[in-house]
Amino acid sequence: MAGELVGHSVTVTAPSCPTETRLYAKGRLVAEGFPADRAPGLLAEHSDAVLWLDLYRPGAADLAVVAEQFQLHPLAVEDATEEHERPKLDRYPQHIFLNVYAVDVSTEPDDPPFGKTEISAFVTDRVLITVRKSPSDTHKFVERWDSDAELAESGGVAFLLHGLLDVIVDGQVAAAQRLDVAMDGVEDALLEEGGAARPVRMHGLRLRKTVAAIRRAIEPMPEVIAESMRKDLGLVDDEMRPYFRDVEDHARQAGNQVEHLRDRIEGLLQADLAEQGNVLNDTTRKLAAWAAVITVPTFITGYFGQNLPYPGYDKAWGYVQSMLLIVLSAGGLWLYLRRRHWL
Repeated sequence: MAGELVGHSVTVTAPSCPTETRLYAKGRLVAEGFPADRAPGLLAEHSDAVLWLDLYRPGAADLAVVAEQFQLHPLAVEDATEEHERPKLDRYPQHIFLNVYAVDVSTEPDDPPFGKTEISAFVTDRVLITVRKSPSDTHKFVERWDSDAELAESGGVAFLLHGLLDVIVDGQVAAAQRLDVAMDGVEDALLEEGGAARPVRMHGLRLRKTVAAIRRAIEPMPEVIAESMRKDLGLVDDEMRPYFRDVEDHARQAGNQVEHLRDRIEGLLQADLAEQGNVLNDTTRKLAAWAAVITVPTFITGYFGQNLPYPGYDKAWGYVQSMLLIVLSAGGLWLYLRRRHWL
């Protein structure tokens, strides 16, 4: 990977979108908050420095300015302008391009269930350029970089990329853990006898939708991080490799947990559906049993109501006899069905 700056003879203008800038040299913060058009000059002054440039919701003209400064490939620039790109890492002659998602979830019924920030990144030999397409907090990236001064001293631009990926993956792990905790409460309610109430089922479906959304952002991350460590890229050296592997391990942990959550919520919803089926079967069985109980006296009264003489016909004791037969037969059937738990 070989990314070089445009020479000083090229006239550049600053992008009009909101930007953040920081310059690190040997683990020490040299400058921050300077205009983006000063970046080439500062990098020329500090030959051992690396730069972070963040662009928030840049337009095509803003990215064209930055692309001219740092020789960014047009296809990568096009991907950075498009929304909802899949998580990926692409290699270009002068840089590599990544697209990743920082995620956040809420398990409260009144809050939006899932939020994500799409972040595109261009990585050259000395520059990390991030493009954020929705509101997000960059302080976590800055805090991570500032807390790893010793790593920054020897890590180069890979140090900046490591901090970015580490913060994103930590957020994904935390989101998966919050969903796991929330699912404990849903599990207790869904597995109650008789099936869960409708609000509980709706909350379970909401969690299933959230798990599906977060899975699309988390599942490709181990592959993206593994691609960034390829030796032919020349980005991650032997000293930084263990740190990237640690981030990759956390990404796999988050992916495995999300897969477990998906299987878990699907199993819970299926168990609740089966319990509802059991309740329906029980209700149907009871209705059938009551129909049988009612059928017996209906049959007997229908028989004695025919215009045929029978023992006790037109006698008082005949009436008593018919009533006792009805009560005893219906009561016997009721006791039999009761013992079989049909009633």
